[in-house]
Amino acid sequence: MLHIQNIKLSLEEQKDNTIPIETIKKKICQKLKCNLNEIMDIKIFKKSIDARKKQNIQFVYTADVSFLTPDIETHLMNKYGKKGISPTPDMSYEEVSSGNQILTNRPVIVGSGPSGLFATLLLSKRGYSPILIERGDEVDNRIEKIDAFWKSGILDTNSNVQFGEGGAGTFSDGKLTTLINDKRCRHILQLFIECGAPQDILYNSKPHIGTDILRKVVKNIRSKIIEYGGEVRFLSQLTDIVLNEHNELHSIVLNENEEILCDVMLLGIGHSARDTFEMLFHHGINMIPKSFSIGVRIEHPQKLVNIAQYGDSYNSLVFGSADYKLVYHSTSGRSAYTFCMCPGGYVVAAASEENMLVTNGMSEYKRDADNANSALLVGVTPDDFGGPSPLDAIEFQRRWESRAFELGGNNYSAPIQRVGDFLGVDMKHDDMTIIPSYRPGVKFADLKNCLPDYVIDTMKEALISFDKKLKGFANPNAILTGIETRSSSPVRILRNLDHMSNIKGIYPMGEGAGYAGGIMSSAVDGLKTAEKIIGQYVPLKNSNI
Repeated sequence: MLHIQNIKLSLEEQKDNTIPIETIKKKICQKLKCNLNEIMDIKIFKKSIDARKKQNIQFVYTADVSFLTPDIETHLMNKYGKKGISPTPDMSYEEVSSGNQILTNRPVIVGSGPSGLFATLLLSKRGYSPILIERGDEVDNRIEKIDAFWKSGILDTNSNVQFGEGGAGTFSDGKLTTLINDKRCRHILQLFIECGAPQDILYNSKPHIGTDILRKVVKNIRSKIIEYGGEVRFLSQLTDIVLNEHNELHSIVLNENEEILCDVMLLGIGHSARDTFEMLFHHGINMIPKSFSIGVRIEHPQKLVNIAQYGDSYNSLVFGSADYKLVYHSTSGRSAYTFCMCPGGYVVAAASEENMLVTNGMSEYKRDADNANSALLVGVTPDDFGGPSPLDAIEFQRRWESRAFELGGNNYSAPIQRVGDFLGVDMKHDDMTIIPSYRPGVKFADLKNCLPDYVIDTMKEALISFDKKLKGFANPNAILTGIETRSSSPVRILRNLDHMSNIKGIYPMGEGAGYAGGIMSSAVDGLKTAEKIIGQYVPLKNSNI
């Protein structure tokens, strides 16, 4: 097969959201000067939108094409090899051979986010009979508790937007974009599809599942884990570890009262498991503070973003809701950027500790809500935290979350501010209105009272800069909702090339351990960590353990 890039279709040629295979086939023939009957099969590898020229928006495809004979492929490759034509890359997943060491006990995976789910799925499939423990609820019960929190402000500290089946990503936009280049990514996309995700995630340049479909997908992943011989335990929090005289993992404690013998534990605890970080730190696991970002959520009407990105063609049904990604570098040395942009979505209450206020963004698959939102964040470093300990990074987050909680009225209502008030801009002549989507409630306040001065100053500069790149971004009536502090983990749990920490038997992985950012990279890191276990140990299947 040949990998053919840069196949361009006009807006008129892309009549709806389906793949116009016949049109693409004709474009390929024009590009390669071959006959239609010489093409045997076409598989779409990638689809993207080029909207740089608003009057000439194009859909750009990459396709894998098989021809009637190898001779035809050889001829075309020789003729067009320097014009975006190449052999189809091998994207198949490479299985790891099992090792020869004997496991004393079943491996335990902590956390059911992407790293935990995919690590458990692989270990289950390969016969290692793993146990997946999750401090939160299975997804249906989790939904009920989160809905109760959003309606009434009743927070369950173990089952919320951060904790529970699927991890924090379950209540997000379900973005599957990533900057890493790893063949495991395609394998993970295929696994998602097998578990109920839409087929288009395999080729869309910015794939997403949406919170509504992702909730179903994680349940199907759980079913596969159980089918392969794994075990999944909810409402099972890792509260302690027991080490032997050689500083090796001996057992773990769940819910402060149940001890399980364990010599291999994969840690996919997520970026918000602060109590777990503290417990591990006091046991001497090596970790360091790391840079992350804090800021707010900014909300606009989705229509404003659509017009800014697609011009007069904004209402065409082939586009869906538009997104954006913006970056600003201040003369102060700080940077601001938009993050986790949720087209047609909602700003959600995402607290996991009492008396703390945290926001996040969420969209359903159709992305058809009235508002668009994104995090507007500023980078912070260990120099900002007030001390060298990794726990200082956590306390830094808590300090500002606590102030936001107080500013919102001490009831999980969020402090909000119009961009015009934030920038000191006259709003009299602006008629754009927007209803904040955050629940359980909002309260107008001055956001400078719940964020550091340097974050406020950088955000103000960024808003002006972003408005030049995306018209209307700094519209005076756009809503800023405070605060967002969980862009990534505040710590990194150190590990060696085998993914093991300084405590033998403990394998940190995923976003919480500081080695990933988002669903895809976390899932990849989970697979890599599981592969390390497979490459070292003999499967447990058919044993008496």
